[in-house]
Amino acid sequence: MWQNLSLRGRINLLLALLLALGLAVNIGRQVAEAGPRVQAEDQSVIRLAREFIEMIVADLNEAPDPDARLNQIARDLSRLRHVSIALRDEAGSPLTQPRTDVDDDTRAPPAWFVSLVHPEQTAVSVPVSIHGKPGSLLITSHPDDEIAEIWDAIVTQLEVGSVIALALFLVMMNVIGRALAPLQSLADVMAELEDGRYQARVAPGGAPELAAICTKLNHLAATLGDAIEDKRRLAERTVSLQDLERKEIARELHDEFGPYLFSLRAHVSALAKQADGRAPSAEAVRKHGSAMLEQINALQQFNRRVLERLRPVGLAELGLRRALESLSRLWRESHPDVAIETVISPALGVTGETADLTIYRIVQEALTNVFRHAGATSVNVVIEPVAQAASDGRSGARVRISDNGRGMEPGQKLGFGLVGMRERILALGGTLNVVSGDGGLTVEALVPTAAA
Repeated sequence: MWQNLSLRGRINLLLALLLALGLAVNIGRQVAEAGPRVQAEDQSVIRLAREFIEMIVADLNEAPDPDARLNQIARDLSRLRHVSIALRDEAGSPLTQPRTDVDDDTRAPPAWFVSLVHPEQTAVSVPVSIHGKPGSLLITSHPDDEIAEIWDAIVTQLEVGSVIALALFLVMMNVIGRALAPLQSLADVMAELEDGRYQARVAPGGAPELAAICTKLNHLAATLGDAIEDKRRLAERTVSLQDLERKEIARELHDEFGPYLFSLRAHVSALAKQADGRAPSAEAVRKHGSAMLEQINALQQFNRRVLERLRPVGLAELGLRRALESLSRLWRESHPDVAIETVISPALGVTGETADLTIYRIVQEALTNVFRHAGATSVNVVIEPVAQAASDGRSGARVRISDNGRGMEPGQKLGFGLVGMRERILALGGTLNVVSGDGGLTVEALVPTAAA
């Protein structure tokens, strides 16, 4: 049952139990103190009544009418609370009526309470003698009044305490309900986020801790929504680029590869016709052969360009270091006014095929952006090993490309190329950061490697 209760229900139940326990302890304390209290009161009343009677009856024989005086004393003392005094003759027979008055202002205690507090009455006999005639005054305690007062106080305490505890419980329940109200809103917003509605927000409220959690959740929802939107745009851009790449490759195959094949076929047909003649012309054969060699060389160059676009040529055969040197050399040849410095740490070691391709693509994309948009005069490329480049503790490589160009405009977002590289590196367990300032732009990536 406890496991099925909500946090609010658990707190309210504990509060109710604590209030009930406090009230029960208070009532139990009063019940435990009732017995000694009644006994002390009983003994005190008996002692005082006995001393008082002994003092009065000492001078009784000097009264004009001792019998009338004694009867008057018995009647007057019978009005005392918690005690009754009865006049008895020598044989012990009562000479006065016993007290029968009952205090109706107090509530009659139950029998179990009376037996628990004071089950027996106390009686003391004080002998008296009038002109040699023996008699006695019987002093009997009546703790019922005291017990009834204590019981009435306990009942009153129980009633008042119950009302106060109930009022306090209702107030605390309201306070706890208001303090924990954001929990339901948090659960609702989390359910909406789980369903993909990332625009859902929760109104901060309740205790400061809950308000902070609400604010953090709203920030998380906004960040998650932006990430999902970036991912959607990236996927859309990826599909678009794939279609564009296919169209370009198809166009190049149709516009370049097709004519070359047609030309080769024409030259081969011409050679075949020359072979059908009795005396083929050597000059004609040489002419057609030279043309075919030119067409084959053009086909090889075209094939190299297509392969370079699909995968870096020589990366697997020559390695990462030689492939990056070749890439830097090509950019230097096409942009001799820009100084490109490439530093690859000798301690880098083997990084693995996936890491090699990722590092190469990062440098390629960063250099492309530098020459397209930065207007820089110098570019520094540094690749070095790091102890930890992934969340699982794997080692990796740090790739840093910095330039002295104009940097990015305030609020400008990354291009799809760098966004795509970031998604790829994140999938590998690494990170990619872009820092723009007055001194240019710096792209830094941590790429996990295959080496443990």
